[in-house]
Amino acid sequence: MKPKTGIDEIQPYQGGKPIEEVQRTLGIDNIIKLASNENPLGPSPLAIASMKEAMLNVNLYPDGNTYYLKQDLAKHLSVSPKNLILGNGSNEILQIVGETFISANNEVIFSESAFVVYQLVSKICGAKSVIIPMLNFDQDLGAMADAITNRTKVIFVANPNNPTGTMVTKDQVEQLVEQVPKHILIVFDEAYCEYIDRPDYPETINYILNEKENILITRTFAKIYGLAGLRIGYGISTPTIIDLMNRVRQPFNCNTLAQVAAQAALKDHQHVKESRELNEKGKTQLYHFFDGIGLDYVPSEGNFILVHFDSSGQKIADLLLQKGVIVRPVAGYGFPNSIRVTIGTTEENQRFISTLTEILQTT
Repeated sequence: MKPKTGIDEIQPYQGGKPIEEVQRTLGIDNIIKLASNENPLGPSPLAIASMKEAMLNVNLYPDGNTYYLKQDLAKHLSVSPKNLILGNGSNEILQIVGETFISANNEVIFSESAFVVYQLVSKICGAKSVIIPMLNFDQDLGAMADAITNRTKVIFVANPNNPTGTMVTKDQVEQLVEQVPKHILIVFDEAYCEYIDRPDYPETINYILNEKENILITRTFAKIYGLAGLRIGYGISTPTIIDLMNRVRQPFNCNTLAQVAAQAALKDHQHVKESRELNEKGKTQLYHFFDGIGLDYVPSEGNFILVHFDSSGQKIADLLLQKGVIVRPVAGYGFPNSIRVTIGTTEENQRFISTLTEILQTT
C-alpha cells in the first residue's frame, strides 16, 4: 500500500523511554525517569479523588463537548468557553491546527531546535517547513517575520522552548504580532508557562480578549498539573478559530477521567504552588552541581535543563540508563553533545548528580 506523498519520509515521534521498557530490556529495578518533563510530585490529590469517583461511569461515553471542564477553565483563564477547545494532550491541538489550516501548497515557519511536532504536522499536511536558525539558544522572532511569504499559513512559537528552556519576551512577541499579516495564524505553544514568574513573559491571552483573529495559544495539563498519562490539553483563541477547529476535532477525544482530573487539578492551587517551589529548588540544586564541575548548560524557564558535554550526549544518556537514570538525548534537536534532564525531586536530582559524577570520573 503506497502512502500519500511525504508520509514515508516522516520519522515517528520518540518520547522518553518508559520505566517499564527499561526494566524489561535491561533488567534494572529502582529506576528514575528524568526524561519527559513530568511533574515529580505526581498528580494533585484532588485529581486522584475525582478519578476514583468517576471510574464507576467509564462504561458511558465522555462528554464530547467537555462542558464542565470548559466552564472551570474559562473561569480560571478569564475567557469565555467559546474561546476554548480541548484535546487529547496539546499535541492533538497542534495536529488539529494542521488539519484545519495547513494545505499542501503552504509554508509553516518555526525555529530549529523547537518541539518536533511542528515539523511533523507540517510534513503530514504536505506543507514546506521553513526552519529559522536560533540565536544563542533563543528563537529569532525577527527572522521568523522576515521569512514570511505569500505561501505562509502558520507560525509556531514555543514559549518557553523545549528543549532549550529559553523564552521570548513580551516586547519580542508584540513586535512579531504587529508584523504578521492577519491571514497567518500564530500558534504560541505555552506548555510550560505555569513555571514562569517573570514580568516580561507575554500575556498572550490579552490578544484573545482583544479579539485578535490570528492567535492561538496551546497549553497542557501534562506538566505542572501532573496529568501526563491522561492526555489532556487545550487551545485558546477567538470563537471563529475555535469553531473551525471543532469541525475537524474527533468526537469524544477527551476521556472522562481526564476531564474530571483536569477540573480538580485547576482547583488545587496548593499542589501547583508546591510543584513550582520544588522546581525552583531543584533548578538551584542542579545549577550548583553543573557550575561546580564546569558543565555548560542553558538557564531554563521550564522544568528541565539542557546540559552540554565534550562528547556524545547519546553516550552519556546510555551510560546513565545502564545505571537506572533515564534522561533525554537531544541530537535530533541539533545538540549531539547534550542531554535534557527533567528537574525531579531533591532525591532524584541527587541520584542523577551522583550517577553522572561517577560516569564522568570513569570515562
